[in-house]
Amino acid sequence: MFNALDYPVLMFVVLLPSFWFAAWIGNSFGKGKCAAGEDDRDEFMFVLGGTLTLLALIIAFTFSMAVTRYDQRKDYEEQEANAIGTEYVRADLLPAADAAKVRALLRRYLDQRILHYRTRDAQKRRKIDAQVAQLETDLWSAVVSPGTGQLSPVTALAVAGMNDVLNSQGYTQAAWWNRIPTAAWALMITISIICNLLVGYGAHGKRAFMFLVLPLALSISLFLVAEIDSPGSGVIRVHPQNLESLAESLQSRLSNETIKQN
Repeated sequence: MFNALDYPVLMFVVLLPSFWFAAWIGNSFGKGKCAAGEDDRDEFMFVLGGTLTLLALIIAFTFSMAVTRYDQRKDYEEQEANAIGTEYVRADLLPAADAAKVRALLRRYLDQRILHYRTRDAQKRRKIDAQVAQLETDLWSAVVSPGTGQLSPVTALAVAGMNDVLNSQGYTQAAWWNRIPTAAWALMITISIICNLLVGYGAHGKRAFMFLVLPLALSISLFLVAEIDSPGSGVIRVHPQNLESLAESLQSRLSNETIKQN
């Protein structure tokens, strides 16, 4: 399903002319109105100042929400890497054959999780998520099977570690779904349009750039909020540096083990 909030650049391209058009309409109405008296002018400035202040507060709170969610996604990426790395070590607690199987599955799982963060295409990410789900089933079966007959405390550590791996991926997915509500976006855009109308209305007789500044400033502000709030698209994204570092570490360890065996 298409969601414009997942495409910050598209939002900027649409919002900038929309806000400018609102300011132009307000300016057109302002030109057709006779010069207001001093009292009317003061009342208008009071309304304009209050509306702009309200908009600034809403954007500030929304920006804070977006940054908080971005930090949460970074924290969960780190937790995923820690959980996978810990379980890779705990695989030594399983029988040799099962341990080798778990490690191989974990390496494949890790590669898919890194691809999940790197991929921008939503359709490709859905395919990756399907592969991750299948790998999670295989991983759980791989650690549960050795302990089916008699679950020892040592085997239980490996099972608990795998549970942490699966839970960390679930927390990450929940954080990706935790976005700024659509109603909040609708409120911001609506108030932005009203502010541009008022600014354009009060800018009659002024230079044109006077009612072009606010549309540009608001478009950039909302673009930045959308960038931070879009986990799978845009420029400001969570880079899987912890997962990549873990992948390099596991690959180095695997190479060293291969050399020793030869």
